[in-house]
Amino acid sequence: QPLLQTHATRPSRAPRAMHRLVYSDYSTIDWVHDQARDLARSYRLIQIPGLVGRVLRLLDACQSWIVVIAVGLATGGLAAFIDIISEWLSDLKDGRCGAGFYLNRKFCCWHVGQDAFCPEWIPWAAFLVGNDDPHRQGTVRRGVTWVFHTLFYVLFSVLFAFVAAVLVKRYARYAAGSGIAEVKTVLGGFVIRGYLGTWTLVIKTVGLCLSVGSGLALGKEGPLVHVACCASKLLSSLFPPFRANDARQREIMSAAAAAGMSAAFGAPMGGILFSLEEVSSYFPYKTMWRSFVCAMVAALTLQLINPFRTGKLVLFQVAYTRDWRHFELPVFILLGVLGGVYGAQFNTYHLWLARYRRKGWLAQFPVYETVAVAILSALISSGSGLTQLSLGDLLGNLFQECSEHSTDFYGVCDANHRFRSIVLLLMAAAIKAMLTTVTYGLSIPAGIFLPSMAVGACAGRAVGILVQAFYETFPTLSIFSGCTGDTQCVTPGAYAMVGAAAALAGVTRMTVSLTVIMFELTGGLAFVLPTMVTVMVAKWVGDWYDKGGIYDQYIALNQFPILPADTLNYTHAPGARIMAVSHLMCPMSELYVIPEFGWTVAYLRQLLDVTTVSGFPVAKNLLSLATPPGADMTAGPTHATPSSARPRHARHGQRGAMAPHHVPTGFNLRPWMQATPMTVDPTFPISGCLTFFKAIGLRVLFVTRRGRLVGLVTKKDLLHHLHV
Repeated sequence: QPLLQTHATRPSRAPRAMHRLVYSDYSTIDWVHDQARDLARSYRLIQIPGLVGRVLRLLDACQSWIVVIAVGLATGGLAAFIDIISEWLSDLKDGRCGAGFYLNRKFCCWHVGQDAFCPEWIPWAAFLVGNDDPHRQGTVRRGVTWVFHTLFYVLFSVLFAFVAAVLVKRYARYAAGSGIAEVKTVLGGFVIRGYLGTWTLVIKTVGLCLSVGSGLALGKEGPLVHVACCASKLLSSLFPPFRANDARQREIMSAAAAAGMSAAFGAPMGGILFSLEEVSSYFPYKTMWRSFVCAMVAALTLQLINPFRTGKLVLFQVAYTRDWRHFELPVFILLGVLGGVYGAQFNTYHLWLARYRRKGWLAQFPVYETVAVAILSALISSGSGLTQLSLGDLLGNLFQECSEHSTDFYGVCDANHRFRSIVLLLMAAAIKAMLTTVTYGLSIPAGIFLPSMAVGACAGRAVGILVQAFYETFPTLSIFSGCTGDTQCVTPGAYAMVGAAAALAGVTRMTVSLTVIMFELTGGLAFVLPTMVTVMVAKWVGDWYDKGGIYDQYIALNQFPILPADTLNYTHAPGARIMAVSHLMCPMSELYVIPEFGWTVAYLRQLLDVTTVSGFPVAKNLLSLATPPGADMTAGPTHATPSSARPRHARHGQRGAMAPHHVPTGFNLRPWMQATPMTVDPTFPISGCLTFFKAIGLRVLFVTRRGRLVGLVTKKDLLHHLHV
């Protein structure tokens, strides 16, 4: 009330912008302070009269949209660059184009069929045995050709993976992995210096081209989100309203995450929902519109560049013209169950391997581990069969129908040997699952989306072939009554698409955004309902095994101080609604409470030297409360870890309020204080505190009784409470 009365009686007075030091590494930003600072900046612009003020306000309003459009253009351009270079490197393992070394196989052999012999494409083995049609070669010559083909394939694969691992280790260690878990943490307010830096952007882009081109079981979709956020950090820093305001930078990063997913799958609406559902902890209405524009611009840029020269944004875009039948719904539910089980088991075994990598001897040899995995993957992929294809080509062929293939496609479309086709598909799914488990988490840029979808697509296609064979064997059953006169009652390619969604949902626990992404990939509404049912079942089954997807579990593994997405589920726990904040708070007896006036720099340094705390409540007679926004109360000298011991803000020395007569005469702390902190009563429920921290982005919550300070609660306290 006093604050409102002050502004009502003195409307010309601008809001006071508190001083802020630069956020330290592994600390948490102060959302309230950054928003107040931006409000003060806007208020100063409003006070500028005349035409100059109008122009400055117009430019200020346009800056956000300029940044969003620039991020969308950069994301689409980088995605196209990665697509072109990675596909060229992937074909370079087999040979080169005689018409131009810079052309990949598709553009080099554009004038012939996909599987026809192309004299312009020169395999590396042709330098020794000649470049003849393999079908015209003798047995011995074909054997020699296969040996040299395998040798060059393995050498190039290992070389690409080795270079990517060395670049990451020497120049940008944050460029390794997918990056979505860290992006989610940064968007939650955590500060990781260098994670969104220029070197990280360069090494992530180049390393992603090399790692995808090496043929490892990884994808580029997740890392594209990290690339887009790095671009948003770099571009937004060029504009003053964003350069010194971390909260506003994170609003642009939310839009950039949507653009990254939009460019990865060619699904702008799915990218917006992905940013809302999976990574953003703060998603106001204005951020939704900015995400809409950013995702649209990224997809439009990729469409205009047209890197595949097919008019498609991704290699595995398909369109289904037939609808699904009611008898297929139980089979789709079964695919959801299998996807949930696979996702839970994959997360379990992969996280066990990730922990061993950090604590075992593998932590000392990340480059050698990458080389070993690359050799294993190359030896398996160099042979003929489904494992030889890249993940994009594999998904594109499995999603399509056999009528759209000019050949048998590795025996999958052979109607006379369906049992063999099912066995080959299941073997490919098992191999891809094994390779994905050991590949994801290497010290190179690597995503989990495409490998998980490939595993599910192989299993789904096998189930689709089995259902099709069952229908053709017993076409007169009553369950097939709706298939009269329809020779294509079952669509095995649709089973591959639904199986891919089920496996990805089981691993990541994505639901709404994943359904929309699959809808945009197929370009029709026919299979939206089966996809929704399958994804929901996969999430339920996966959550029955363990809570949280692979990214949430990586956040817990890295011990990042971010409240989990399912915080609201805590309110359903026994006694959670009635448990008061007094059971959780750090009491007054363990706090250093300092007065507002009379400080010197020397005494403040002495106070910091003799205490282990990282923040001090500032009070006047313990009634008027404030907290220094420059001091981080959520993270101490080390990481804020949920598994650590219960944090205390004073371990030794004098506790309680420090009397003013103990302090020498000097300056006051008012310019560094947040004068209107959030306070609650000791009887306030902990579930309400969780809502405050999650929705408002608080760093500290004061507990008062009749205006008198009795304790405080930090995000670290809440994390420890949830962990226990």
